[in-house]
Amino acid sequence: MAFLDVTDICKQQQDGFALQHISFSQKEFQKVAIAGETGSGKSTLLKIIAGLVQPDSGSVFFEGEKVIGPEEKLVAGHPGISYLSQHYELPHSLRVEQVLRYANTFSGEEAEKLYEICRISHLLQRKTNQLSGGEKQRIALARLLSGSPELLLLDEPFSNLDMVHKKVLKSVLHAIGEELGVTCLLTSHDPLDTLSWADEILVMRAGSLLQQGTPKQIYQQPESEYIAGLFGDYNLVASESAAILGLTPDSKSIKKSILIRPESIKITPEDGIAATILQSRYFGSYHEVDVQAGNISLTLRTDRANFAAGDTLCVQVVAEEVRFL
Repeated sequence: MAFLDVTDICKQQQDGFALQHISFSQKEFQKVAIAGETGSGKSTLLKIIAGLVQPDSGSVFFEGEKVIGPEEKLVAGHPGISYLSQHYELPHSLRVEQVLRYANTFSGEEAEKLYEICRISHLLQRKTNQLSGGEKQRIALARLLSGSPELLLLDEPFSNLDMVHKKVLKSVLHAIGEELGVTCLLTSHDPLDTLSWADEILVMRAGSLLQQGTPKQIYQQPESEYIAGLFGDYNLVASESAAILGLTPDSKSIKKSILIRPESIKITPEDGIAATILQSRYFGSYHEVDVQAGNISLTLRTDRANFAAGDTLCVQVVAEEVRFL
């Protein structure tokens, strides 16, 4: 029995949008991210899992118990599941310690540990209107966790956060799992935020589940150009160019195009494909270089510098990292 089982969930909305037969499972302590563009159905699915929205069909089981929707239950939600909306609110102009005291079920020592994990111990005497967005979010998170949930659902937790607050939040989420034993499931419209965090990623579009796998599988073996684009830059080359690039497509593949990540193109001293540099851009830890190899335009990444437009070099495509679509 899985910790969380989502089976054949369907939901028709008045605007015509629909969730279409969504099924997946999550193990206890497994970090799962649901990724997809805005409007793909991630938030609706999360609310159904939380018991806040009634599905038209299908079921959600949490630790073997069916999660009842609001049409079947007077008070919506499940006691073991907490849901943090991207539109969370805190009481205005109260001290943080007051906000947390009202929701707290922990002992003093347990509460102090929770506040340390959520990185808010230094904020307890501040008022809620004196906090940044990232600080408010961590306080809202601590308030939910003080109810001792077993499953935490987070809707777009990385939205509107700068790089510093994103890094802090990822550290907090890791500690929530490791030190509090809470399993996390989150959504994100910017999947790059989830690659380094998740154990499993589900990719959605227009209410459908398109692909499920580890971050490495989703990044290196996307099943469509849409999925590839969500998780980073790529080159898309016609399959007729496979031989020029030194590639041999699988005869069973749908050989319409070849998807190549920029880092899968290497600069070689010899025995490569002759290419002319068109442009070079500096990104701190690497350079992004546009090259022309015959009639093929490619973008590669390298830590080498001193490139100039018009220079020539040899490149080689790492065959094992190429995806035929």
